[in-house]
Amino acid sequence: MAVGRRLRVLREERGISLSTLARLAGVGKATLSGLEHGTRNPTLETLYAITAQLGVPLTAVLSGPGTGPTIRGAAVSGILLEVFEDADATYELYRMLVSPGREQLSPAHQRGVTEHVTVFAGVLRAGPVDAPLIAAAGGHLRWTSDVPHVYAAVGDEEVAASLLLRYPRH
Repeated sequence: MAVGRRLRVLREERGISLSTLARLAGVGKATLSGLEHGTRNPTLETLYAITAQLGVPLTAVLSGPGTGPTIRGAAVSGILLEVFEDADATYELYRMLVSPGREQLSPAHQRGVTEHVTVFAGVLRAGPVDAPLIAAAGGHLRWTSDVPHVYAAVGDEEVAASLLLRYPRH
């Protein structure tokens, strides 16, 4: 319910109609309305699509580090650990698990957002849809995520990783 209230406030502060935001984010108007009214639970992909169109980091709609539930997508689940702010950017740090046998397509974030993933267990394929990267335990990946990107475990082992998103201030 709190996520929906935050979405509605951000949308209204920007003077964007429900229909317009739904169209820009590529989600159904009924889905967005249900999120705002707390009758639907958002997926990670949906939240990223909406917050990208609002020009805010995901944490602008989440409860905050350690207080909210695990966020889930088609293959990825994550828990927000901390939010960092400096003069140039906002950073979100997540503990992330990627389930084997599934692929998650994440929508583009706003311009200039970068993702930094450190893999602790398993093998991860992630990055831009047209040029994904691979890292095994101990490896690190980085890409600009203002394009659609994917996450998938390679093989049968669940991937444990940290994800740091950097949202530049424009």
